[in-house]
Amino acid sequence: MIDISERAQSHFRKLLAEQGGAGWGIRLRARDGGTIRGDCELSFCEPRELMGDEWTLECEGFSVYVDSRSVPWLQDATVDLLPTATGTTLSIRAPRLRGNVDPQRASLAARVQQVIDERINPQLAQHRGRVSLMEVGSDGSVVLAFGGGCQGCGQVDVTLRQGIEGTLRELVPEVTAVRDATDHARGENPYYAAAQQGASAAR
Repeated sequence: MIDISERAQSHFRKLLAEQGGAGWGIRLRARDGGTIRGDCELSFCEPRELMGDEWTLECEGFSVYVDSRSVPWLQDATVDLLPTATGTTLSIRAPRLRGNVDPQRASLAARVQQVIDERINPQLAQHRGRVSLMEVGSDGSVVLAFGGGCQGCGQVDVTLRQGIEGTLRELVPEVTAVRDATDHARGENPYYAAAQQGASAAR
């Protein structure tokens, strides 16, 4: 069973009202379930995108669709909207997601991934963005790639330096630096490409 708090349901209803279409719902799935890189993904879902074998959780005013292959990893998961110092963050806790991995023995990369999963990506998801861990160096440097609405966004440097880097350094003290390896000329919001074209036209 998956528990979605009333606060989270209200948050989803607001997002769907603002950005979704008729009949849209929320899709929840597990990626790399049973491994140290296990991750939860939330996204908008149109009716035509459904495969027909999803596990459906009916909420007031909308449905949550769980990928059938993800169900074993998402049993007993909880989805909640938690208060933070600057607002709120969407939290997904799935105790079975990574199998029997002992968090006390997890590698530096696994602990960075956990912070990305539980703290950073839920916040970015509110703006239809996400970040992926590409590499963790032996010196503690972390290389990330932005996706979704964050790829090409003109505020990505601010997000990286004032948000993501500070969170990682606070929760994983071994992290020494955070770098962005994203190709910002591509994606949903190619800010840099547009800026470059505008500069060329002005010449």
